[in-house]
Amino acid sequence: MTDQPEKLDLGSLDIAEERRQELLRLFPEIRTEGGKLDLERLKLALGEAVDVGRERYGMNWPGKAECFRTIQAPSLAALRPCPDESVNFDTTGNLIIEGDNLEALKLLQKSYLGKVKMIYIDPPYNTGNDFIYPDNYTESLQTYLEYTGQVDAEGRKFSTNTEADGRFHSKWLNMMYPRLYLARNLLRQDGVIFVSIDDREVNALRFLLNEVFGEDAFLGQFVWHSKKGGGGDVKAVVIEHEYVLAFARVGPEGSVAKEMLESLPLNLMDEKGAFRKGRELNKWGAGSARSDRPTMYFPIPGPQGEDAYPIRNDGSEGRWRLGKQAMLRIVAEGNALFERRDDGTYIVYEKIRSTEPRRKSYRTLLLSEGTAAEGTSTLKLLFVGVSPYDYPKPLTLLRRLLEIAGVDDGDIVLDFFAGSGTTAHALLDLDAQDGSSREFILVQLPEPTGREDLPTIADICKERVRRAIRTLNEKDEGNLDLGDGSRQNRGFRVFKLAESCFRPWDAGASRDAGELAEQLEMFVDHIRDGRTDQDLLFEILLRSGYPLASPVGKLALAGKTVYSVAGGLLFICLERELTLELIRAMAERKPERIVCLDEGFAGNDQLKANAVQIFKTKGVTSFKTV
Repeated sequence: MTDQPEKLDLGSLDIAEERRQELLRLFPEIRTEGGKLDLERLKLALGEAVDVGRERYGMNWPGKAECFRTIQAPSLAALRPCPDESVNFDTTGNLIIEGDNLEALKLLQKSYLGKVKMIYIDPPYNTGNDFIYPDNYTESLQTYLEYTGQVDAEGRKFSTNTEADGRFHSKWLNMMYPRLYLARNLLRQDGVIFVSIDDREVNALRFLLNEVFGEDAFLGQFVWHSKKGGGGDVKAVVIEHEYVLAFARVGPEGSVAKEMLESLPLNLMDEKGAFRKGRELNKWGAGSARSDRPTMYFPIPGPQGEDAYPIRNDGSEGRWRLGKQAMLRIVAEGNALFERRDDGTYIVYEKIRSTEPRRKSYRTLLLSEGTAAEGTSTLKLLFVGVSPYDYPKPLTLLRRLLEIAGVDDGDIVLDFFAGSGTTAHALLDLDAQDGSSREFILVQLPEPTGREDLPTIADICKERVRRAIRTLNEKDEGNLDLGDGSRQNRGFRVFKLAESCFRPWDAGASRDAGELAEQLEMFVDHIRDGRTDQDLLFEILLRSGYPLASPVGKLALAGKTVYSVAGGLLFICLERELTLELIRAMAERKPERIVCLDEGFAGNDQLKANAVQIFKTKGVTSFKTV
């Protein structure tokens, strides 16, 4: 650190800069004197692997170049917390984001990069009137703010994409491409994306996914039997199916689980009878370390009554696949098979006592995964006889996709075309069945419905998840204890897309004396009116690269309030009057990072310089102001 703190970057992750830095890391010889990239040197470095021909296989459409500019434009938006619309806001890791999903995906890049196990989306099928599209893509946030009435409109709006438009298919591609590009960044290395679609755009979608993920990442094109009967009297050919395209983050290997289909013999015996070795109960692969889920590291009674812990093959501390209650039940029922390693630790397997089928590759025909009519029936049950949303996907389809992707305890699932919230509902049901605690992130545009009780689709989504949680709680009579001190993740935090809490400095503003004076005044008092400390806290949290579900505690230091994030790794101080005593008190706690409001120093450069030095001597690696 210098004698001045750094400024917190208020923009979303710079995708283009990330790619440039990765290229420079791999090929340092392509750096020019001005710090740019020499493509001719890159061609030399790659040799014959570079295709320099003008004609090549691929997909192009009007507006594709603009898609890349859209991707690279940073978002200066914020996500404002709405505890009053949430369920268990302080304890849940689930998120429902109301807003334009393009802006939301940009804002999630820093905090959720490479953390999502599965993405499912049911995007607009481009039927000619079914999706709203920002007319001016270069001003996505401004368009959204005008659309939702947060700022005065100037003619930009969201509108439907009609078949009369000259670029009907191109507009759909321009809408989808940036979102898929940004979504890929959020997937884990073993992550999977599923996209529902029908005949109109299935070919275009396959091309898009090939380009974004690579053809080698293609897992399969599932055919879902979505409709049964009807329509034969009005159409020559009745379409009874839709598609679900599946792509892996990097490749098919290790990305999906396998289906249990064929029976296997019970070839082992114990005092209870015949059994066969089932799945390993020590979690393996991504997210298998103790630090990934500390509450899933606990002892169970071993074969001699000793404590057996989940230890990985490399000798490090791991975690169980199931919660404490489920693990103890398996041991108590005599259904745990302990295989002792040379070092005395155990690999624990489940004993299978029935002629269950073994795991086998999945098939592309989805014939028993429910229908659109069943999805509507589920909503009618929740909303007492009336479905507030047309053609929701059935829970059985989502459960099947979660199974194929192998979504496990603690994994994150993202749906940024959330609709009525089927993905969240399916995850909550699955958690209730196996005692796990997965997390979901939903994003939904507040598209008007014309209803008074549920005026937007985002409202339908939130209300459906609330009712699903209430139904499960009533069934369990509130008993959500997983047996290890933790609880099932039944709740969600609502965030709404809005302008940043901080007014940006406009470097391109007029140099007129009056306007310059206004800019300087904004620079001194740059927090927007009406923003609460909670608004500021979550914006800084996200800008600092921490998930919105990060645990946040309050500390009272030197008579002031300091927010402690992730067990004290990050301190956020929103006090408007900082003191030397407070600076020293924070430094004594030795967090890794500290963020303060710049106005807290009230122009006291000496206090700011002292803060830099005090934090440096106590090992604080990053001190930033905003």
